[in-house]
Order: sequence, then structure tokens, then C-alpha cells
Amino acid sequence: MAAPLVGNDGKGVMDLNRRFYKMSGSGNDFVFFDLADGDVRDLENPAAIRALSARGTGVGADGVVFLRPKSDDSFAIRYYNSDGSLGELCGNATLCAARLAHEIGIVSAPEISIQTDAGVVAARMSDGLPEIDLAPVSEVQLESATIPRLDREQALGFARVGVPHIVIIDEDVETADILGRGSRIRRDRSLRDGANVNFLSQDGDSWAIRTYERGVEGETLACGTGAVASGILLVEWGRALSPVSLRTRSGKNLIVTVHREGGVWYPSLRGSADIVFSGELRDLALPEIP
Repeated sequence: MAAPLVGNDGKGVMDLNRRFYKMSGSGNDFVFFDLADGDVRDLENPAAIRALSARGTGVGADGVVFLRPKSDDSFAIRYYNSDGSLGELCGNATLCAARLAHEIGIVSAPEISIQTDAGVVAARMSDGLPEIDLAPVSEVQLESATIPRLDREQALGFARVGVPHIVIIDEDVETADILGRGSRIRRDRSLRDGANVNFLSQDGDSWAIRTYERGVEGETLACGTGAVASGILLVEWGRALSPVSLRTRSGKNLIVTVHREGGVWYPSLRGSADIVFSGELRDLALPEIP
């Protein structure tokens, strides 16, 4: 385990030599570590995750992902939000993991499985882009009984896609109060686990989406599970047909394909996953040592 040093500013600095990959999934960005490169237990704690994610002093990211190889057609990931909290599932991080695992040779099979903290996700490359099949979704509410809609909001529902999501059709996402309204709903007492809050408005043949994301506690440029929750509810509300195209804040599209059997939805998500750069982590500033 790397030894913490103390710099002149009184903060801990970890002396590290760890390869990492910086990836972006439709603007949702992540720091990846391949556990085959060595033990990273010194990084898998809230303080280190926050330090890595910090955009002024760290690598900068919405989250940090640890990838553990298992076999030619499977691997496991553990995802942490930028605030250091464990995330059960992140759709864009999982898309990025699928691309990275193929790129660096962890897997080579055309159909692979990814173990997440929300269950096993099937994945493949499709038309040059990663695609994942998420776990069946059964917890869907077309209207919230506890969170009233604003006059400008046409619909407000809930879906749990690994993590909980509120989905709102707004008159215009460009003028929606993403931070204020999103923060209040995210902490609504009726939501036992909190929720990500997704705002939608129609944009030609597709839908524009903006997301307030718990764990980041602000707006992110994209949210994969939020796109899936939105796709399910748009189809259920009769506002769209599958596949549903959602234009994220980064300008890139996420494609959600869904079908329903009885009261259960079976979703797939496809989108970009770019390896922005790889590098070696050297000095990582940590919070002050008491």
C-alpha cells in the first residue's frame, strides 16, 4: 500500500505509480483502474475517490471505476460517485467499461457479461458502439403520488433502473431549474434512497435530457440509467416509440431500446464511450491529516 506523505501545506500526498484511463460516455466522465495492473486498495476509499474526482487538483471525473478481470467473456466493476459514495449502477460507466475491456484485451468474446453491484449486465459492441442489456425493470410509476408537478411540467414519474430516477417532461429543458428543482426532489423525504432527477423536452424526432445526479450533487452532461428510465416512461406515457433517442447535454445521443413483457420492462442502452487518454497517477493530494 502506498505510503502517505505530508506536504508543505499540511495535506497528505500519496506517492503512487498507478496506470489509469480517463473515459467519457456522452460527456459523463470517469477514471478507470484495471486491477490486473496491481492492488489499488489505497485508492478505494471516499477520501481518495473525492481527490481523484476533483477537477482542479485531481484527474477530474463524475466517478471512479475499478475493473476486475475474470475470464475471456466476463469481468466485474465497482463504481464510486465523485463524492466517494458507492454507486450500485452507472449506465455510461458500464458502457465505457465494455469498450475499455475490449480495447485493452481483458475480454475478446462478442457477447460478454459485466458484474455490477446491481447485478449482471450483458454487453456487446454494436455498430462500433458499446451496448448493454440492463436488468429487468419492474418498479415504474407513471405519476408520483407525493411529488406534485409544476404548471410547466407535463408529466412526472418514477423508475428504478438499478438506481432510482424521477423523470419529468418539462416545457423546455433549456429554462428548467435543474439545480434548484433537481436538488429539492433528489432529497424529497418520500424517496427512501433519494433519486436522480431527469428533465425532458421534445427536440424534433428525439428528446433533450438534462439530469441532476445524486452523488455528484449537480448536473452532469449525461446519465445512462437516467436515459433508460426516461425511455421507459416516454414509451409508457405514449410519448415515444422504441428505440428512443435522447440528446444529452454534451450533444451526444443515447439510444434506449425497450420492450415489455407483462409488468416488466427489458431495456438496452447504446452510446458513445471514448478513451480520452491514459496516464500514470503520481502525486494525489488528500484531505488534511488530523
